[in-house]
Parts: sequence; structure tokens; C-alpha cells
Amino acid sequence: MISKKQFQKEIDLIIANAIREDVGSGDHSSLACISEEAEGTAKLLVKDEGIIAGVEFAKQVFDFVDHGLEVDVKIKDGTPVKYGDVVFYVSGLSQSILKAERLVLNAMQRMSAIATKTNQYVKLLEGTNTQILDTRKTTPGIRALEKWAVKIGGGENHRFALYDMIMLKDNHIDFCGGITKAIAQTKAYLKKNKLNLKIIVEARSLDEIAEILESDGVYRILIDNFNYEDTKKAVAMIGDKCLTESSGGITLETARKYAECGVNYISSGALTHSVYNMDLSLKAVQ
Repeated sequence: MISKKQFQKEIDLIIANAIREDVGSGDHSSLACISEEAEGTAKLLVKDEGIIAGVEFAKQVFDFVDHGLEVDVKIKDGTPVKYGDVVFYVSGLSQSILKAERLVLNAMQRMSAIATKTNQYVKLLEGTNTQILDTRKTTPGIRALEKWAVKIGGGENHRFALYDMIMLKDNHIDFCGGITKAIAQTKAYLKKNKLNLKIIVEARSLDEIAEILESDGVYRILIDNFNYEDTKKAVAMIGDKCLTESSGGITLETARKYAECGVNYISSGALTHSVYNMDLSLKAVQ
């Protein structure tokens, strides 16, 4: 996984680019009718229910726009919220609050939706030894926010990107010419380039799992699109030789059954690509 320093760099880039995209040459609506000296307070109002996420991100956005803005947090990230709750108050120059408003809302609405959905999976898997993982099926440009939201919801992050873990999927295996060859060449590549990256290998059948197990150095086997019965067989075959992960169209309706097959992880792209934004508003306090 990437370091905290690398992750923060991604967050900084998201904020800078989003403000550049939204503000451009200036927030002319605010510049036209609000004086530079005018000050005010706004509240983040919940108009939905779920798990709130993005509070700490919002604080960073407000600080980027104007170091003088003060945020009074009433509800922390990861907390269940309901209609009418006030998450925080922000006070300072009115123009600055309005400049940050849309980025804060867009981010928090999506992050809260992801955290809420992730938390549903987490609760569903309680009592098993299985953890829920996200994937790289994220919105281009804001992956760091979406993976942050998964953590807030109680889930775990898979690899962040292509550079922090090796994942030999079906296309890698087919293009390379087979599982054994792909694993061998990967290990040689890592040694040659002095890289310490974990190796995950995708299996499409029990025969492929048997072949993967013939090679050393595999961190986790991705049991992809297996039914329940074959998943149980796969887990039994693998034993404690490496970790196991189920994936492939797993939903809230099927996740528990896959967890009961004994896998260590379940990965689901739906955590980040199939959510409905939580309804939030930033309203001026009169």
C-alpha cells in the first residue's frame, strides 16, 4: 500500500485541481454581491441518513481556500447520521466559504455514500473472518477520496494503483502464456528491479488454483467468479499456503454466503462505482 505521505499528496492534488476547475478566474457570483470584508457562518446539514464521511477532507479544503476559516466539528467521520443533523459549522469570510462550498459538498456527498455502503457490507460480515475490500473501479482523479471513504465505513483498501502491488489477472496470464510462466517472470522482474511488492494471482478454475499453488511467493489467490461450492473447495485446497479473496459480482445478497466459505477477503467494485450520493447542504446561518 502507499504511504501516508503519498496518500496526502494525492489529497492535496485533488483539492488544488478541483478548486482550479471550479473557481478559475474567480467566483464572480460572490465577488459581485458580497464585500471582501463580509463574514458569516454556515452549517453542514444532513438531509438523509447513513454514515458521514469527508469531514476531515472538508477541513483541508477550507484551510486551502482560506487559512482563516474556522471549522467547529459536531459529528466526526464514521458516525451514523440522520435527517436534520448538523455535522459542522464553518465561520469566516463569506466569499471564502462560498468558494469552498461546492467541492466540500460534492466530496462529502459521495464519500458518505461510499462509507454507508461499505458499512452495510461490514455489518453483514460480522461474525465471520472475512474483510471487505474495495477495488480500482473508482472515479478517475478522486480515487484517494473514495478509498478514504471505504476506510471510514469500516472496510479495507485493496492496492491503491498499479504501482503498489502485483496483480496477475486473466489477461496478464493469457498474454504471458500461462500461470506458471507469469509468476516466474514476475518474481524475476521484482528481483531484478529490487522491488518488494506482494503478488496476487487470479484463478478462474480449481485447476488454475492447483497450478498457482505449485509456485512459491504468492501472497493471495483471487478466487474469481466461483460458485459457493467451488469456493469452499478452493479454500480447502489453499489452506494456509496463502490468503484467499473472492470477487466477481458479489452483492449484499451474496456476500455473507461467500464469507461463510472461509475466504479471508471479499472485494467489491460496487463499494465505489454503484452508490447514490448522500443528500447534504451547506446553509448560511442567519
